[in-house]
Amino acid sequence: MADVFVSYARADKARVAPLVAAIEAKGWSVWWDPEISPGQEFDDQIDAEIDAAKAVLVVWTPTSVVSRWVRGEAREAAERGILVPVRFEQARLPMDVRAIHTTDLDNWREDPASPLMQECLHALAAMISRATAAQAAKAGSTAAASPAPDNSKRFSVCVLPFTNMSGDSEQEYFSDGITEDIITDLSKVSALAVASSNSAFQYKGKHADIQKVVHELKVTHVLEGSVRKAGERIRINAQLIDGATNNHVWAERYDRDANDIFAIQDEISQAIVKALKLRLLPEEKKAIERRGTDSAEAHDLYLMARQIYVTNQEADERASKAIVRLCAGATELDPKYAQAWALTAIGYRTLRVLGAESDDGMEAAERALALNPDLAEAHAVKASILLMRNDIDAAAAEVAIALQLDPESYEVNRAAGRLNYQLHRYEDAIRLFEKAAGLMEADLHSASMLISSYNALGDASGTRHAAELALKRAEAILMHDQHNSGVVAYSAYALAALGEAERAKARMKRAMLIDPENWNMRYAFACSLSVYLKDKEAALKMLESVYATITDAFLSYANADPDFTLLHDDPRYQAMVASAEARLAATKSPSSKLNQRTDHHG
Repeated sequence: MADVFVSYARADKARVAPLVAAIEAKGWSVWWDPEISPGQEFDDQIDAEIDAAKAVLVVWTPTSVVSRWVRGEAREAAERGILVPVRFEQARLPMDVRAIHTTDLDNWREDPASPLMQECLHALAAMISRATAAQAAKAGSTAAASPAPDNSKRFSVCVLPFTNMSGDSEQEYFSDGITEDIITDLSKVSALAVASSNSAFQYKGKHADIQKVVHELKVTHVLEGSVRKAGERIRINAQLIDGATNNHVWAERYDRDANDIFAIQDEISQAIVKALKLRLLPEEKKAIERRGTDSAEAHDLYLMARQIYVTNQEADERASKAIVRLCAGATELDPKYAQAWALTAIGYRTLRVLGAESDDGMEAAERALALNPDLAEAHAVKASILLMRNDIDAAAAEVAIALQLDPESYEVNRAAGRLNYQLHRYEDAIRLFEKAAGLMEADLHSASMLISSYNALGDASGTRHAAELALKRAEAILMHDQHNSGVVAYSAYALAALGEAERAKARMKRAMLIDPENWNMRYAFACSLSVYLKDKEAALKMLESVYATITDAFLSYANADPDFTLLHDDPRYQAMVASAEARLAATKSPSSKLNQRTDHHG
């Protein structure tokens, strides 16, 4: 009988084979019965193999999720507590196993050393080790259970968002920034698996039950802490908790000058490594200590700008100008701060789309890459700018580099999704936008683009799923900021996609009364009216002022938007486009004619 039983759909055999090879390379036996025929899937042999397995790896794909055999095997494994699920193509999981942490393997690239595959192997090792010990105890053996593979000695940790104890909500950016930095530092330790930022930040602002976190994220340890910043002083409390015993493994309080923030973060990371008795390789120690800047003041300004970017992803002119202004302060303090230059480029790109700036951010992006050629976010924003300039091949090359450098980056996946969407490669766009939405809880843009992508493919189920996600995220924001025009536009688009026509129209009407000149919002409303509400007259009327002021950075994308298929043959729509093209051509100098475009909904 095998250590690991692999449950999968026959159509996915080629995708499963590399997974089996990676598992067998750890020294574990695998039963996946490549010779079995569909009619024999639940015979006595399979029952016996599942009963004897120490772990069951279920491979979820769009094909396997509809297989009653795979679903049945998953339920049985879950009931026994030996289920290790992985997923491809953001397959929608069966309801009864959604609470179990699932590893997305789309970007594992068939590399057993990839963090994604290591997370899977770690989970299998824990299952196998536990089952081996249980079998030894049941047999009444007095000898120690057989040693587990080396991978079972690895630990996993969730860094919960550090609590802001400053008594000032405006300091939230600082505590969040410290949390992100520690997650990034610990992720550089090869012997430690670290829960993603998005997974950790779902507990922000809540009383986190440690055992619940351990169970939901399948981690062995949890790091929690608090930050108090007052003037030039900073106090950080941090404690590492063992998920099995709920006991503190390590705790420390740092009361220092604010300029010592980098040293404190280094000490926390190294203390965790020491407490878990892990071996920190020399290159890993150097990587942890390597910062984008040595200036605590520049870093502070960058964190402020980053917080604005994360919480204002709509096409907000004021937010984008604040990002540029703060990053300018950071780069003035440290001209070699590559991350700040990359974020500057993001701010300028948005302002260029809105017609508020002639600078599209390329100079800042190039500056970032000159300082750090391996900065994935800089390649991603450069790709977005090239896409605005309609230089498709160059944009695709930058996206490829960015994905290779950091396939787990939010900015990278969003940029890659945008490129594929504009090339009408909707399947790839969906995969990438799903990834981006999963990496950033506040990301309404990607959820909205998913609605459009699924709809373009005629996938009603996917469209509904994406619309529900977008509406949920929009409603959470509108509870605190009900007049946010960009979020209202997203919510109306989602409601229209869900068939909630009257609710969608009511939100449009209210938003138009509050912010009638917001052309980006009007554009989103026109999309809703055209593709979901099938109201051609209302869509055309909504677009009149949009095309009267539309920028060249937006026009060619708008002309190719699949949401306007209903309008393309209408002479009134064609006249709007022709008028906009003539207006923009007349205002361009011969030396600056750039056929630019960007994504809709911001």
